[in-house]
Parts: sequence; structure tokens; C-alpha cells
Amino acid sequence: MNRLQSELQRLYHSPEAGQVRAMVLEVGRPASWDALGKAWRGVQADLGLPAPAIAVSGADAFQLWFSLAQPVPAQQAMDFLDALRRRYLGELAPERVRMHHGAVLPPLEASPGRWSAFVAPDLAGIFADEPWLDLPPGPEAQAELLSRLESIKPQELAAAANEAPAPAASAPTFAAAPEAGHAGSPAPSIAGGADPRRFLLEVMNDRAVDLRLRIEAAKALLPYVEGQPP
Repeated sequence: MNRLQSELQRLYHSPEAGQVRAMVLEVGRPASWDALGKAWRGVQADLGLPAPAIAVSGADAFQLWFSLAQPVPAQQAMDFLDALRRRYLGELAPERVRMHHGAVLPPLEASPGRWSAFVAPDLAGIFADEPWLDLPPGPEAQAELLSRLESIKPQELAAAANEAPAPAASAPTFAAAPEAGHAGSPAPSIAGGADPRRFLLEVMNDRAVDLRLRIEAAKALLPYVEGQPP
């Protein structure tokens, strides 16, 4: 067994069926280190967890690989990952976030000439447009990256699980930064007894408003427009 294999086994191998030691949180389609980097920093600063490994998938995503010191049931791992998703990645479309148990470990040739690999935090942004390596990563360099990582101890996982659920949403505000090339308009207001339907239409059509709020406004308008001719 070489050094890389030893590090992979130390961090992620679980000998028990139905139990896992690897938890993987992935953002892709398209890949975004800006989004996943927020989770990487947050689990350390907010939850007190050891830094997870960072990897490029070899296809279309960035990944965080969490290592558990002791195996846990697969469903418990998925529940924890989902709590992290809601806390740190709730703004992303659901199809851009994947969670799994790390059955296939990097480095691996995902497709001809495109390798998955573990990468250093200060180099992750380099792979924003192409989340893969063109050549097989050196096993010694991969092993060195992994050697700096620690597994999450049971008491750390328990404490983080109590903190991980997403905070309660605050009352929405409609102010938002204007899109590039678009002059922002004042935030819509319903003060003064304005017509609710007109207010919702203003929100839905205002490109300066966060897209999620525009979608919610469109949903709220459905009862007023269903069955009406276009």
C-alpha cells in the first residue's frame, strides 16, 4: 500500500456495511468554488469542524470531502449533509447540489484526459472554468494534501449537528443589487394600501429584485390569473 492509499484509507475507509466515513457535498452544473467555498469556510468558523478536503470532480463540479473518525449510518450522513446544504447552499438551484457517500474516491480519470483530484484551498479558484486536471495528479502530492486533514470526531459531529440546520428565515426585503447593465429601480413598497396584485406584479417584473422573490411573487399571482385569457 502506497502513501496515497494509506491516507485514503485513514480518512474515508469504512469496513462496516451500511456505515460510512466519507460525506461529500458537491456543487456543479456549473461548478462554483465561490459557492462551495462559503460552505468550506463556514463549517470551520461556524461549526468548529476540521477542514474538509477540496476536490474537482473531473467533470462539472467542486466537492468537499468530509472524513468521520467513526462510521455512522448512511442516512445520518445524508441528513447532516442536507443540513449543511440548507445552511450554506440554500440559494442554489437544487439540481446544482449533490450529496453522497464518496463511493468513488479521487484521483480518477472521469473521462478521457479529465481527472478528478484533491486540490489545495488556495488553488481551487484556478479550476473554476475547468474542474478537472488534464494529467494524472501525482500520488505523492495528493497524499501530502490529505496528510494535513483530520477526521471529524463523534463529539464534534454531534455538536455540529445541533448547529447545522439553516437559521430561521428573516422577513424578506426587496432591495437587491442591480444586475450588470441594468439600472436598479427602487424597492417596491406596499405601504399606503397599494393594490396587492399591482405590488406583486412590480416585484415579479423588477429585474433588480432577487430572482427567488420574483418567483414567489409569480406563484402568489397565480390565483388571480388562472383561467383568464392570455
